[in-house]
Amino acid sequence: MPRGGPALRLARLVTELTAPAVLVSLLTVVVAWHSTRGGTTGLIWGLLATLFVSGIPFAYILGGVRRGRLTDHHVGVREQRRVPLLFGLCSVAAGLALLAVLGAPRPVLALAAAGVVGLVVAVAVSHWWKMSIHSAVAAGSVVVLVLTFGARLLVTAPLLALVGWSRVRLRDHTVAQVVAGGALGALTAALVFATLR
Repeated sequence: MPRGGPALRLARLVTELTAPAVLVSLLTVVVAWHSTRGGTTGLIWGLLATLFVSGIPFAYILGGVRRGRLTDHHVGVREQRRVPLLFGLCSVAAGLALLAVLGAPRPVLALAAAGVVGLVVAVAVSHWWKMSIHSAVAAGSVVVLVLTFGARLLVTAPLLALVGWSRVRLRDHTVAQVVAGGALGALTAALVFATLR
């Protein structure tokens, strides 16, 4: 990863703060809380869902980094992405099944289902191209927020440009990979979350 200079330091900070595990965790808790009109029940659903959609997959990635199987917690090497993505897919699918059995609110189930679809596509694409998952999650998050809270949440749209800039500035992705990831994330959220919520 490149080092030095305020622009690179800012890009690294943005990349960490908008990492998929961070955005997915926050989004899941917010959607769950909103789906139960606030309160403890929504937070419990959100935390349970977060365990499967980001907690367990991220713990697996950190374990891979510690053991030397993965170069970094963003899984920057395309050839290393398939197994962590498949593990994440299994975790999210298991979480979705458990949440459905336990009677989780529809928006929480819809969000997990969108995660499953997004991961299936990411696994397929990562076999031959390093699409930006940061951008996919950021775009999907914006769409979910707008669908959940209304058009006023379009104020979060600049997040997409910021995330894309950070990934390109750090030379982790090309502009095309960022745009493709953003388009996929937005489309998945628009189709799956909007349909199932």
